[in-house]
Amino acid sequence: MSTHPHPMPLPLTLADWQRAYREGGADPHTLLADWLTAPDASASADPAWILRCDAACVSAQIARLATLDRASHPLWGVPFAVKDNIDVAGLPTTAACPAFAFTPTQHASVVQRLVDAGAIVVGKTNLDQFATGLVGTRSPYGAVPNTFDAAFVSGGSSSGSASVVARGIVPFALGTDTAGSGRVPAGFNHIVGLKPTPGSVPMQGVLPACRTLDVVSVFALTVADAAQVMALMAGPDGGPVFQHHAPRPAWLGRLGQPLRVGVPATPEVDAALGFDKAWAQALAQVQQLTQAGFATELVPIDMRPLFDVARLLYEGPWVAERHTVLQGLMAAQPEAIDPVVRAVVAQASQHDATAAFRARYALEDLRLRAERLWDGIDVLMVPTAPTCPTLAEVAAEPVLRNSALGRYTNFVNLLGWAALALPSSIGARGLPFGVTFIAPGGSDAALADWGLRWQSARQAEGLTLGATGEVGPAMPAKAPLPAAAPTLALAVVGAHLQGMPLHGQLVERGCRLLARTRTAAAYRLFALPGTVPPKPGLARVTANGGDDGVAIEVEVYEMPLDAVGSFLALIPSPLGLGTVELADGLWVKGFICEPAGLVGAQDISHHGGWRAYMAERNREPQAPHSPA
Repeated sequence: MSTHPHPMPLPLTLADWQRAYREGGADPHTLLADWLTAPDASASADPAWILRCDAACVSAQIARLATLDRASHPLWGVPFAVKDNIDVAGLPTTAACPAFAFTPTQHASVVQRLVDAGAIVVGKTNLDQFATGLVGTRSPYGAVPNTFDAAFVSGGSSSGSASVVARGIVPFALGTDTAGSGRVPAGFNHIVGLKPTPGSVPMQGVLPACRTLDVVSVFALTVADAAQVMALMAGPDGGPVFQHHAPRPAWLGRLGQPLRVGVPATPEVDAALGFDKAWAQALAQVQQLTQAGFATELVPIDMRPLFDVARLLYEGPWVAERHTVLQGLMAAQPEAIDPVVRAVVAQASQHDATAAFRARYALEDLRLRAERLWDGIDVLMVPTAPTCPTLAEVAAEPVLRNSALGRYTNFVNLLGWAALALPSSIGARGLPFGVTFIAPGGSDAALADWGLRWQSARQAEGLTLGATGEVGPAMPAKAPLPAAAPTLALAVVGAHLQGMPLHGQLVERGCRLLARTRTAAAYRLFALPGTVPPKPGLARVTANGGDDGVAIEVEVYEMPLDAVGSFLALIPSPLGLGTVELADGLWVKGFICEPAGLVGAQDISHHGGWRAYMAERNREPQAPHSPA
C-alpha cells in the first residue's frame, strides 16, 4: 500500500515533528494540510481508516494550539490516530460495527491526556470487530492489508492503527491489547508495539473486550516515541483498576551478571516465510547486545506453563467478558455482528459461574508455575507471531489461522506482564519478522530502556522504520520512560566496591552501576582498625576543598528505594549513610564515618581510594606466624 498523499513529506518521529516546529519554522496548517483539505469526515478508500477527521475538526484543534505553550507541551501539533474502540469526543465510536455506534461527549482518559500534551486527533482506525481477532480482516469497513505485501494480513485487532503508523501517516497511534492486538500488528508491519502492564494505563472511555485484561497499547516507529506516549498517558484516573502491579526499576538484569534472555526451547515458526532464519538471526542479535556493560546469555525455557495459561483465554470463561459488551446486540440484531466474532462470543453460553471460579483457581495455580520462570531469566524473548497468513488463507480458515497467531501473545495479560514488540528483520519472503520482549508486571520502563538499545543496534545495521523505507534518526541515549520504581543514588567507597567482599549486598538488592568517579577534593580516607572484612571510613575535612582534602575513588549505584531499609540494617557502627559530594558537584547519599570511629585509624588518603590501598596491602609480605 502506498502512503496517503501529502503536499509535503511529513516528519516521521516525535523528534522530527518537534524539530520541524522548533527549528524548521513549520506551521501546523502546513504539516496538517492533508486533513485541512478533506471535504468531510468519511473514510477514504484506505481501509485502515474508519473515519478521517474533516477540516473543521482538525482546524479547531490547531486553533487551540495558540493557547498552549509549546515548550511545556511535548506533543504540540503532533497528529495521532485512535483505534475505533477508544472514545474521542464528538466522533462516533463504532468498534467496527455500525449498528453499535454511539457518539461520546468526552474523550477517553488516554486521549484526553495526549490532547492535553498538545497532540491532534486526525482519525479513528479500523479493527477486528469489537477487538475480537488477530488478523485485521473481521470488519465491515474492509480488511486491512499488510503494508509490505497486500496479499497478507496486517494483523489485528488494531490493524488500522498499525498500518497508518507503518506508512508514516502519523508518528504514533493508539490500539488496545487483550491477547496480542497491540503486538501482532506491530510485528507484521515492522513497527514498535508497546503493550503496557495491565492496570498501568487508564481505561475510562475504552470499549472493553475483556475488561479485566485489556490495556491501551501504543504503536510507533521508534521505542523512544512509544515510551514517551505511554509516559504521558499512564497513571490512575479514578476509574476501576482490575490489576495492580507496582512499577519496577528502570533496568533489566542483575548487577555485574549477564542479562539472561529466556527463549523458547522449541520455537515453531514458519520456515516457508523464512521466519526460522529470521528467528536465528534475532538470537544472534541478542548475543551481540550489551546492557550497561552486561553480556547477554540465551536461556532455553519450556513454554508449556505459558501455553497452558493461554488456553484459558479462549477455551475458558473469559470469553464471557466479551459477551457482557455484546449481549444486547446479540439478542436484538445478531446479524449486525461479524459471523466469526458472533461465533466466538457465543461460546460464553458454555460457561457458568462455577466454571468461572474453577478457571480462576486454575489460573492462580499456573501463575505460580509461570512466575518461577523469572528465577532463571531476566526477560523473555519470543517471536511476535509464528507465521503471517494471507488474506485468502484467513478467508478459508478464519478461526484456525487466527488462533495460530496468538501462540506467543495470549498468556501475557492473564499473567499481568508487560511486553514490547520490536522489529527484527525482513524475512526471505519480504515480510517483516518481529520479536517481543516480555517481563514481569511493572517492567515497562525497563523494557523501553532495553528496546532503545535493541532498535539502536538494528538501525545501525540499516533496518528501516516501518514501511517508510527510511532508517530514521539515531536512537537517543535517553528518552522519557514510563514510571519506574523510585531509587536512591548511593556512593560506595570500600568493601561494597565491585570485586570487594560486600559487593553482593548491592547485587542482592537489584542495584545498577551509574558511575565510577571520585568525590570532591574535600575528603580523607582512613583504614578502620578491627573491621571484618576490612573497611574504610570517609570523612569530609573541608567545606570547599583545599590543602587538607583529597578526591577519593567511589562507585555510584542506583538502589531501589524499597531495598534501602534492609541495606541500612547491615551497616555496622561507626559507619552510616550520609550525603557525599562528587567531583562534578552532585550530592548523593554515601558512606560516611562517625568521628569517634577515626580515632587510631590509619590515614590512607594518599592512595586515592580503597581499591589502591588494598592492592598495595595485599602485595606486602606477611609476617611469619609464631610457632605454637
